[in-house]
Amino acid sequence: MTLKLDKLKEFTGRPGPLLLAIADGVGIAPDGPANAVYLADTPTIDRLLAEPLQVQLKAHGTGVGLPTDDDMGNSEVGHNAMGAGRVFAQGAKLVNQALENGALFDSALWQRIVETGTTGATVHFLGLLSDGNVHSHIEHLFALVTECGRRKVRRVRLHILLDGRDVAARSALAYIERTEALLGELNREHGVDYRIASGGGRMRITMDRYNADWEMVKRGYDCHVQGVGRVFHSAESAVQTQYSENDDINDQTLEPFVITENSEPVGRVADGDAVVLFNFRGDRAIEISRAFEEKDFDKFDRGPCPDVLFAGMLEYDGDLKVPGNYLVAPPVIEHTVGEYLCAAGVSSFAISETQKYGHVTYFWNGNRSGYIDETLETYVEIPSDNVPFNEAPAMKAVEITDRTVELMRSGDYRFGRLNFANGDMVGHTGDLDATVSAMETVDRCLERLVEVVDELGGILVFTADHGNAEDMFTDSNGARVIKTSHTLNPVPFVIHDRGFREEYRMADVDDPGLTNTAATLLNLMGYDAPENYRPSLIKVG
Repeated sequence: MTLKLDKLKEFTGRPGPLLLAIADGVGIAPDGPANAVYLADTPTIDRLLAEPLQVQLKAHGTGVGLPTDDDMGNSEVGHNAMGAGRVFAQGAKLVNQALENGALFDSALWQRIVETGTTGATVHFLGLLSDGNVHSHIEHLFALVTECGRRKVRRVRLHILLDGRDVAARSALAYIERTEALLGELNREHGVDYRIASGGGRMRITMDRYNADWEMVKRGYDCHVQGVGRVFHSAESAVQTQYSENDDINDQTLEPFVITENSEPVGRVADGDAVVLFNFRGDRAIEISRAFEEKDFDKFDRGPCPDVLFAGMLEYDGDLKVPGNYLVAPPVIEHTVGEYLCAAGVSSFAISETQKYGHVTYFWNGNRSGYIDETLETYVEIPSDNVPFNEAPAMKAVEITDRTVELMRSGDYRFGRLNFANGDMVGHTGDLDATVSAMETVDRCLERLVEVVDELGGILVFTADHGNAEDMFTDSNGARVIKTSHTLNPVPFVIHDRGFREEYRMADVDDPGLTNTAATLLNLMGYDAPENYRPSLIKVG
């Protein structure tokens, strides 16, 4: 297929740049005390949301390739959808399909894992223990462990990362109870030895991303592999004890713990074992995968490094080939909007801070690392600070804005995209006041960007990849229950075009969603969209 864009006759775009500003985690919800976007002083966002060229977009569920409309969107699938212009089966849906049709258990890799566990070694499962369906799903783990029992794998150990982010802040005990019940049933039915061996909070150990905090990965590796951590006789006691000691701690920040028996860890990883990372989302799976796989690993001292068969649920980075072994093949996302723009000779930039840099590059480009054409593209990463996000809610929004203004004023770029991580990353902390502050920072930055876009005769498109900051808590029997997860709310899509002379209008699109973004951006630059893209949100002429 030739990557060719036809130019529109009725509209050739504006002389200035088209800037896509993605306010990560900023959905649309009713005004109220839980809505940090509403509570914040955001005159720029308010003006944008009052403009006539706008629509609300679906950013979750089937609209972005997830299994059902009860599934929250996330930044990965959101940026995939915006950059691809089409709906692709994603993460959980891919795994569900592979489990339902048996392809996962028929794979040669699964046979190797089972063989490992039936010849005297241990099969270890590592991942996020929840049904948040953003990084993992507990039912996927249960399916894998149940199949191990059916196939007579003798010894299984679970290394559980506790969520409190995509699910309720203190819900770990419910998931642990379900897990212990299944393990007990399998032990009785098959005469096997299946146990939880270690664990900790997802934002404390193991699940770092974008090389932001390798010490976090080391704490997880040492805990899961070497048995280094606070000692308990069960996962339940580990969680209950930490809850009782600290009223402010929640599941995502629980300290690493190790389960012991007779003063020895019950689940160290040894030579010849198999380790399966059952998370399906890539960003927080890459670093721990590298720690298990790389021969010349230099990010931290792994100590005695066991030689294991390591496998991921999915391939977390297709270009870097991480991990080398994976159970479910990733979606093939070709012909992204970035590829079309490069083929048309359009110069562009992408910018964010570390926490979301991969989203405006790797995920936007269809799970592809690196440049499509580095003669036409510039990617800018502003290093994130390694501090709790609610302690520095401005994050790097100001620095992103400064650099974006420089890039636009250079005159070298026709298109730019940026991500402000604040609404999502600060929203995940559950700190309402900090999230309000974060939104006010984003608003001030947007004000500057609107001014420069207007000055240069360009267009600014304001949107988000999913919701979060607009729904920070719920009321349960008169008590406030903090919400740290994404939401099912729609997101805004606003076209700010000071030069607008009714050359186009908003189109009547059925069930508009993030996938409609790509065709719209092409139209706003004066190009017709590929026929297989979801329709544009505007009608030209």
